[in-house]
Amino acid sequence: MRKLMGRLKPAPTMALIAAVGVAAALVLTASPAVAQARAYRAPRTPDGKPNLQGVYQAITEAYWDIEPHSAAPGIIQELGASNATPAGLGITDGALPYKPEALAKKKDNYANRLKLDPEIKCYLPGTPRGMYMPFPFQIIQTPAYIMIVSSYARAVRTIYMTNQTEAPADSWMGWSNGHWEGETLVIDTTGFNDQSWFDRAGNFHSDQLHVVERITATDADHLSYEATIEDPQTFTRPWKISLPIYRRLEKNAQLLEFNCVPFVEDLIYGALRKPSSN
Repeated sequence: MRKLMGRLKPAPTMALIAAVGVAAALVLTASPAVAQARAYRAPRTPDGKPNLQGVYQAITEAYWDIEPHSAAPGIIQELGASNATPAGLGITDGALPYKPEALAKKKDNYANRLKLDPEIKCYLPGTPRGMYMPFPFQIIQTPAYIMIVSSYARAVRTIYMTNQTEAPADSWMGWSNGHWEGETLVIDTTGFNDQSWFDRAGNFHSDQLHVVERITATDADHLSYEATIEDPQTFTRPWKISLPIYRRLEKNAQLLEFNCVPFVEDLIYGALRKPSSN
């Protein structure tokens, strides 16, 4: 009997159980820190900054509507499904906090989007809309400047990394100053006009728009893109968008020009043309 008792293991005490629980809790608590320590570190440019250069493109239905939305018919019946809106989960952090009068304007924009959407007339897309249109863009880095060049409408953004000033005038794409926070490129953009939209659904802003973007490489072929939108004339509070952006991996990936100006000349100026004498 004594030999049998000697072979039996003592039952775990409450102190031992508590110690095991504490150890497990510490492991779980430490997990985010461990994951953060193993976060991706991008290759470096000659000046030691994260190298984000490359050709990228977003894959998202935010181009049609940045908020969650169902599939819907298009604005030209004869185009059928080719002009329809696909359903999307949205890229915003909630419903857009429009002021009442601004929400009324948004609804009017949507109802009259065939006439009012600036994209239809090949105007520059604005910021951040240019980042999630279905067109590739290229990031080019130097120590003093970072360029974001889109194939759509020859849209170009210059981000001033050293010689930073306020916007000399309002513009479609705004005036961008940038800095690095570790692995993240932070872009602060002001100096907008009030002509661009956020999407095809009529979401808009005033010339008080202020956009702060954060771009971080999450691995060799993906960027995490976040933007905080502030416009006290249009919205009751700041709000955010976020989405992944993908590197174009085709052999010899490059921008091909989409100069849409010739496609809309008749739409914009046709009424001003001199009638033909024939």
